[in-house]
Amino acid sequence: MDDVRHVLVLPDRDAAEEVIEAIGEHFGVRDEPQLVRDALAGEDDAEDAQWLVVVEDPDGRLDAAELDGFVADWDGWREES
Repeated sequence: MDDVRHVLVLPDRDAAEEVIEAIGEHFGVRDEPQLVRDALAGEDDAEDAQWLVVVEDPDGRLDAAELDGFVADWDGWREES
C-alpha cells in the first residue's frame, strides 16, 4: 500500500496543538504530526491563518471517517487528497 498523508485543517494554533497531543492517544499515531501554518491568500495577519496538522500514515491504517469526526471536535476538517 502507498504511504498516506492526512492533512487536518484547524482554525487556530491552540486547536492544532491540542489535536497533536490528542491524536497519538486516540489513534496510536507513532510519529509526531507536523504543524504547519497556512496563511490565507492575500492575508498578512497571523490571525488570518489556518493551521495544518500533517499526519503520516505509512501503513494506511487510519480511517478517514474517524479522523473527520475527531478533528470536528476542534472545529476542523480533514482535507481530501
